[in-house]
Amino acid sequence: MINIALPKGSLEEQTLLLFREADLEVKRSDRDYNPLIADDRIAKVKILRPQEIPRFVEMGYFDLGISGLDWVKESGARVREVARLNYSKTGEGTVKIVVAVHRDEPIGDVKEIRPNSRVTTEYPELTREFFGRLGIPVQLFHSYGASEAKVPDLMDVVVDLTETGTTLRRNGLKIIGQIMESYTMIIANRESFEDQAKRKAMEEIVTLLLGVMEARRQVLLSMNVPTGAMEKIIATLPALKKPTVSRLHGIEYYSVQTVVHKRDVNTLIPNLKAAGAEDILEIPITKIVR
Repeated sequence: MINIALPKGSLEEQTLLLFREADLEVKRSDRDYNPLIADDRIAKVKILRPQEIPRFVEMGYFDLGISGLDWVKESGARVREVARLNYSKTGEGTVKIVVAVHRDEPIGDVKEIRPNSRVTTEYPELTREFFGRLGIPVQLFHSYGASEAKVPDLMDVVVDLTETGTTLRRNGLKIIGQIMESYTMIIANRESFEDQAKRKAMEEIVTLLLGVMEARRQVLLSMNVPTGAMEKIIATLPALKKPTVSRLHGIEYYSVQTVVHKRDVNTLIPNLKAAGAEDILEIPITKIVR
């Protein structure tokens, strides 16, 4: 059995949704930091700040954890990256650690930042390394939230995490550089990953989670096709593999099923209808395991 650490805060909602869709629902009350997952492979679950999870996984308190690449790099934790989940607090995608200044500052690049500028950030180690590489001495101030609100009254520069930059711009800031791109990831304790029984349990859990991530991007299309329209329909269809085709009993029709990307389905369905497909069904998929 394995112990798992899940992130509290901005990643919490999307992580709990992912586990629920993987049939690994995390059951807890509003203030319960010791929830349960009804699965024989999982012994213990903790909800913790993502900043803490990489270090606790490295130390062996947890076999498996979910955190951001940013916090793995910031903490310097020696953990094994098992899988990339590639979602943020609002859904699928990545985030960026950026450098921003007040919009009235007459600079447009990080190399133009004045020596000994006051820099506020939740990522002091990454920031120190970044400005060290540039050869620009700065005064670092560890931020405990609302970093963008401190410029320009208290600070000159902010290093912050953003998805779109909207919050920074809303607070009168402009982005002048980027330190790194980050994404949500599954990490494992290195020793646990070498344990055959624990590794098997971890890989099975990860398979279910990745199956959900893959299924979110796909739908199953099912349709009936007259014999005379088959070749045209097959030519119209994209597919993970070749579509499944079976003859309908007693009539000159075939049943066709295939998996397609959600992004294509709104244009694909009218094209299929125009090509002769009938009784078209769009069916959600819960998991795709390759």
